[in-house]
Amino acid sequence: MAAPPKTYIRVQVDEALKHEADDVFTNLGFDTPTAIRIFLNKAVMARGIPFEVNQFNAETLEALEESERISRDPNVKGYTDVDEMIREILADV
Repeated sequence: MAAPPKTYIRVQVDEALKHEADDVFTNLGFDTPTAIRIFLNKAVMARGIPFEVNQFNAETLEALEESERISRDPNVKGYTDVDEMIREILADV
């Protein structure tokens, strides 16, 4: 059985968005074209967008941006151990 014919999709996106998306998909073990193919297949199966699309208000967007800044700030302590985090929180009380 012959493979179905292939075609190209060209879309312009912000360069920073592309790089961030590439990083996300690489961490998941695949590349951006594979992620796009997965999205298209899921959209066809769902007969629509395969996830909930939310529109956030300005306050929520500001909070999301703040959390993103905090998560990237090397001066903010992060935790990989919940018990350690709880001990430090309780020590401050």
